[in-house]
Amino acid sequence: MMHLMRLCCLLVFLAPAPGIAGAFSTVDEMIGDADAVAVATPDGRRIYSKNEDVMLTPASTLKILTALVAFEHLGTAYRFPTDFYVDEENNLIVKGYGDPFLVSEIVATIARHMAGSIDSVNHLVVDGSFFADASMPGTAENSIRSYDAPNGALCVNFNTVFFKTEKDGRLVSAEPQTPLLPTAVKRIREMQIPEGRVLFSSTSNETARYAGELFRYFLEASGVNVKGDIRMESANGGKASLVYRHYSDLDVTELVHRMMEYSNNFIANQLLLASGAAAYGPPAALEKGVRATLAYAETLSISPEIVEGSGISRKNRVTAEMMIAILDAFAPHSELLQKRGRIFYKTGTLSGIQSRAGYIEGKDGVLYRFVVMLNTDGALADPIVDRIAAALVKKGGRP
Repeated sequence: MMHLMRLCCLLVFLAPAPGIAGAFSTVDEMIGDADAVAVATPDGRRIYSKNEDVMLTPASTLKILTALVAFEHLGTAYRFPTDFYVDEENNLIVKGYGDPFLVSEIVATIARHMAGSIDSVNHLVVDGSFFADASMPGTAENSIRSYDAPNGALCVNFNTVFFKTEKDGRLVSAEPQTPLLPTAVKRIREMQIPEGRVLFSSTSNETARYAGELFRYFLEASGVNVKGDIRMESANGGKASLVYRHYSDLDVTELVHRMMEYSNNFIANQLLLASGAAAYGPPAALEKGVRATLAYAETLSISPEIVEGSGISRKNRVTAEMMIAILDAFAPHSELLQKRGRIFYKTGTLSGIQSRAGYIEGKDGVLYRFVVMLNTDGALADPIVDRIAAALVKKGGRP
């Protein structure tokens, strides 16, 4: 008898209200066998679902899970440090810990600060040893697509440079705050394109060398004489004094907001790698970041298949049911997502794949969770999201 009562309670919990079920009839027609949709109340009751237990590629909606892992292991207020040491030979050592927001303006500010205490240095040593392995599945070498930018412990300008070619054939920076430096010019000539944004390669220490060149440029512009070369090596074990520690202008909460707004793969995987190091110790490595993500997923009672943190790899697989659990955990941070009317959402797009995940605010102020994952080539997610929102609002937000 008790078993029957529990079963009846479960059926009541899962069953959608009759009016809402009818409102979703047009949504049902838009979902194929390779697609999944789920809509739920904050207490987990399904308003609508189809194929919610099918493992599909989430694309960039995976960033919601990556954000949760960063909140768990780094903390919402964590700011990435970058350390500056001077050793016994008067070499300046720059050691990075994965700050994804070291852009030209910030490097210039750091250089001006250091000019107040340092007149000259010998060699400039760039230390990226905090990240042991930053290669990401799903990205392409020699790509001109910004979402393929490689990761690293010490990176500047998202490992990209934006340039154009003048009428006389000269290459110039397309961003006034960023000089066009030798490594950038070399990379541009290798890519053989007339203008646009090019990525630095993860091979041959190219990303670290470019970071060193940018620091040297702004140090010298601020009056610090760099007499020697730029060297890429680990400074661990040497006798050196810490002369300055820079903390990122953006904390993890702000970084997540930027990541969601621009769907920035570079930020996502910098957070993943740093989270892995926080969980299992340095050096950071992809395996540690993935392990931290899967361990966190276990706390949500879900078992996704994860190979990196941005969603760029098609080998990432989750179900709509799992995404609802992820959204439940992320609900206190819903304002970090993009917003359109009553919809807070994260997009995901790969060739032949569209996904959306987030919240729809009902008239009663309740945030209803929704997941749309379309792995059918040519299927469009936004019309489905709009119909879900219309169905909820039509019923007064009280399904």
